[in-house]
Amino acid sequence: MKEKVFQQCQAHFPEWKKLSFADFDFDDPKGFSSYTMGIRIQKDVDPKAILYRQLEGKENAILDFETEKEVFLTLGKNQIAAHCHHYAQDYRIEAFYQGRTLRSEELFKPEVLRKIANQLYRFHQLKPKSLPQESFFELLHRKWGRIAKHVLEEKSHLFPPNEQMMCEVLREIYSSETFEKVKTCLPDNELTFCHNDTYHGNIMKLDNGEIKLLDFEFSCLNHKTYDFSNLFAETVMQHQQKEYPYFRIAEPEFGDNELSILINFYLDNALFESQEERDKEFQKLLEDTKNMILLSDYKYAMAALPLALEPIQKIRFIPYTHQRFNRFLQAYDQMEIAKCTDF
Repeated sequence: MKEKVFQQCQAHFPEWKKLSFADFDFDDPKGFSSYTMGIRIQKDVDPKAILYRQLEGKENAILDFETEKEVFLTLGKNQIAAHCHHYAQDYRIEAFYQGRTLRSEELFKPEVLRKIANQLYRFHQLKPKSLPQESFFELLHRKWGRIAKHVLEEKSHLFPPNEQMMCEVLREIYSSETFEKVKTCLPDNELTFCHNDTYHGNIMKLDNGEIKLLDFEFSCLNHKTYDFSNLFAETVMQHQQKEYPYFRIAEPEFGDNELSILINFYLDNALFESQEERDKEFQKLLEDTKNMILLSDYKYAMAALPLALEPIQKIRFIPYTHQRFNRFLQAYDQMEIAKCTDF
């Protein structure tokens, strides 16, 4: 794999052609639905480092190739995404960010939330021309539902007996009844160009202190409050557990306080005629954000199913989907109970 990537990069960077494979340092591939690989050069050449992103084989792609390309180049032009050195059908070469992805605990720092909010506000102002007019969750249900059905009905025999039983239960995930539950969580407002996969692993803290968003594969129209609610979605994951499946999804440690800080920083970018108008907008965004939190469990449950067949990460994806989907159903039932109580 590394030699193939090296040869592709050599074709685009003249100064690399005179160097050997041994002159480069390759990071181990990382990723959820596709992999990325950092490459650094030990010699004084240009570019000094790049990020290689594999694009082929993405059955769960939300956008078609040309639209996804337009989205990334638009984000790069507006200095939200990294500069693109080359965009091919099956791979992309990006400028290398010097820094690291955020740790989950850093999401609880106000200064970090301020920088994230500012980036999201800039993101939400963009309007790529070729975006499909369906919302993210409509596309997810239509595209990922087909993949989920294939995995759970036609490939379930490939999994251990206990996971085969989970597969039978999980067939509810792509049903029209489940999608009706998803739709009840969506706000009643216009769609915005959104990231749709905000979480600490998709946010980079550069060495100079800047914050940059990463991984725009799911970026399309959605309700902007989902970018707020999904930010903390992976803070609940606890790995390296002693017993099968060796991870668990804990209760969230974030709440109204963290969401309020984020939303207020976001609104600092906008102009309001009065404090009353701003307060009204804040309350609506906060309520919409809270109503969409459970949709992260639904999304990650759906996203994990294709990976159960060809995992990039060492994780049992059927149990992961099972835990995530159960959390979605439980949260939905609690929301419905709360509505009846309020009534």
